[in-house]
Parts: sequence; structure tokens; C-alpha cells
Amino acid sequence: MRQAVFDYIKKKYKVFPEYPLKKYKGNAVFRHEENRKWFALVMKVQRNKLGLSGTEYVDVVNLKIDDMIFLDILMKDTGIIPVYHMNKQHWITVILDGTVKKERVFELIGMSFMTTASADNKEKIRPPKEWIIPANPKFFDIEHVFDKEDEIEWKQDSGIRAGDTVFMYAAAPVSAILYKCKVTETDIPYAYEDKYPTITALMKIKFQKRYRSARFTSGVLREEYGIYTVRAPRGIPGSLSAALRR
Repeated sequence: MRQAVFDYIKKKYKVFPEYPLKKYKGNAVFRHEENRKWFALVMKVQRNKLGLSGTEYVDVVNLKIDDMIFLDILMKDTGIIPVYHMNKQHWITVILDGTVKKERVFELIGMSFMTTASADNKEKIRPPKEWIIPANPKFFDIEHVFDKEDEIEWKQDSGIRAGDTVFMYAAAPVSAILYKCKVTETDIPYAYEDKYPTITALMKIKFQKRYRSARFTSGVLREEYGIYTVRAPRGIPGSLSAALRR
């Protein structure tokens, strides 16, 4: 299991083990390249020092979990215990003897990697998001924008990345979500400045679905989902996400 962890981190994150603890030469540290923070520490520890029966050595990995509620839940799982020799408020120890399935270990490594990443890197490696983005019928023929082609260039706003989903909200007089699109490319250089807001970059969005203009109106968004305005890109609540997928 120890070697499986090493191989997974190398393949997934392109990170190699370091051995900075001279007193414990077998303890391997894995760090982020950009901020040098640890996201995993693999050690050999005697079982009795972990509160387990026996004195033989066992491989463990220490991982950081910032979500305190989730951390408490993890403590109920066999093979996951309060961290050994680190901050018990934020770290856990996972025993690498097969008690915790390999896939679960990898999942927890991913959580630790995300928790300890820099803000810039977190944004790069985050999972895809769903957004509502505004479209003004005064400037775009939004109701016919996909009549001739299913992929177009659109104003890109900060935070939107390739792989995200955008739901295009047409402002008054339409006042409703009209389209679901997938973001296929971002950071396309562009320079535009006029009465309309300055545009410095474009993204490509690919048409996936059209909604009836009477379905997700401004009134429905306000009364059922608590969305009162769509003046800029914004995330959406889970209930709306589920309704838009149906």
C-alpha cells in the first residue's frame, strides 16, 4: 500500500517524496511545488503508539482535512485515527494496511492536496462549476445566437474555466434562463472598449440545451431559488442545478 501511495502521487500530481527528517530517514514528505506545503507524510509507526494492539511497525499516511464536520465523520471509520505527532484539529492518520480501501486513500490524498494548495492552484485544480451568466438583448440577438452554429465566443469573466457549465440568462424583456452551454476554451485574448463594458478576454461556449423562456423566469428564480439579480456571473444553488438538469 505504501508503494501504491507513492506511485499514485507521482502519477497524479507529479510530486516525488522528500526525506527531510534526519532522525526518521524512512519518513517521506510530499509537498506542493508552488508553496512547499506538505500535503502528505508517509511514516512507519509502531501499532501501540497509534492506540492499536501489537508492537510491530505499520505504514501510515498523515493527511490534512480542514472540514471539521467531515473530519469528525472520518474518525468513525475503521483505519482512520487522530493524527500521530501533528495538529489533531486538521490532520488525520490513515493506516496503510488494507483496512482503508486504496481508492478511499487516494480520495483523501486528493482532499489534502486541495486543502494545502495555494489559492491560485486551488482555482486551477478545482472541479467544474456551474454558473449563470447574463446576456443583454440590447447588445446581442440572444434568442437566435445559436441558430447558425453551436459553438460561439463569449465574454469571459474571472473565475470561469474550461469544463465549467454556463446557463445563459437573457435580461429584460426576456428575463429568463435560455441556454445551457459547456465552456470549451478560455483566456482567448481580446480587446474591446465602448459604452458596453470593457472586454479583455473571450471564452468559447458550446450549446447543449435550450429552455422554454417561460420555465426559469426571473420570478421563478427569485421565488423558488432566492436569486434576485443576474448582473454578473454567479454560482447556483443545488436545487436550481438539479432542476436545470431535469
